[in-house]
Amino acid sequence: MLPLNSSDTRLAGCFLTGIPGLERLHIWLSVPFFIMYVAALSGNTILISVIIYHRNLHEPMYLFLSILASAHVLLSTSTMPKALTIFCLGTQAISFDARLTQMFCIHFLFVADSAILLAMAFDRYVAICSPLHYNTILTPSIIRKIAGATLTRSFCIIFPSVFLLKRLPYCRTNIISHTFSEHMGIARLSCADISVNVWYGLAAALLSTGLDIILITISCVLILRTVFHLPSHEAQSKAVGTCGSHICVILLFYMPALFSVFAHCFGRKSIPHYVHILLANLYVVIPPMLNPVIYGVRTKQIWEGTVQMFLQLGK
Repeated sequence: MLPLNSSDTRLAGCFLTGIPGLERLHIWLSVPFFIMYVAALSGNTILISVIIYHRNLHEPMYLFLSILASAHVLLSTSTMPKALTIFCLGTQAISFDARLTQMFCIHFLFVADSAILLAMAFDRYVAICSPLHYNTILTPSIIRKIAGATLTRSFCIIFPSVFLLKRLPYCRTNIISHTFSEHMGIARLSCADISVNVWYGLAAALLSTGLDIILITISCVLILRTVFHLPSHEAQSKAVGTCGSHICVILLFYMPALFSVFAHCFGRKSIPHYVHILLANLYVVIPPMLNPVIYGVRTKQIWEGTVQMFLQLGK
């Protein structure tokens, strides 16, 4: 680790500016973001409560869904409260340790979300391609091991980035043009070589999210191949219906992320910086907000369970 000197800006903390170029609209932007954040919290909380409340929903698919909903609550909570204080109160200051903590939580939860979607894709693959062995493959013990492996993998991938950032000296500006802290956003504040951070970030993304996308795509192809070989059109429609919600959630999670990556790589000059920041904020709140709606509308058991739970509470 490089020695800490008097010019190291980590002692003064950091400033998150919000969305550069849209400072005059911050107070107006806070309204839709606050509404989306509250909707995400309430929707996912209801979804988790419904799954816990009804024993017939204590199945692998719904247990994975409750884990995904919990991760979405934490992801939006890791970003939106600070963003809203910037928009409404102009509170831009954040300590060095706080931005490292926020960075870790955001990336940890993103990798965990990706792994949970992979687990849900595996669940649908077993349910459709090997239904007779479903209960013997996805036992409660296996589900606990998958959940533990998901958290362990996310921690092992993201935790080293904290040390990679702490080893750097920070003697440039301590201003980040964003509403939350990201790994490369913090690393670019350093006055040292950050090539290790760049390569580690790329490797972590490829070995986690990149690998998950490949495996999810393979599972979807195998599922579709099995569906097209089912004997009746009704069976095909039922099988596609069981996967419809999950496919919507996968697209909702990965497409904005892939767009952001390609925009950073190929559109840095043509796409304004505030567009990148605005999309990043929408990305951490829109999927958590829409996922409960998608599953509630497309999944009969979730919808009926929600109605029944509220009727019971109303008595």
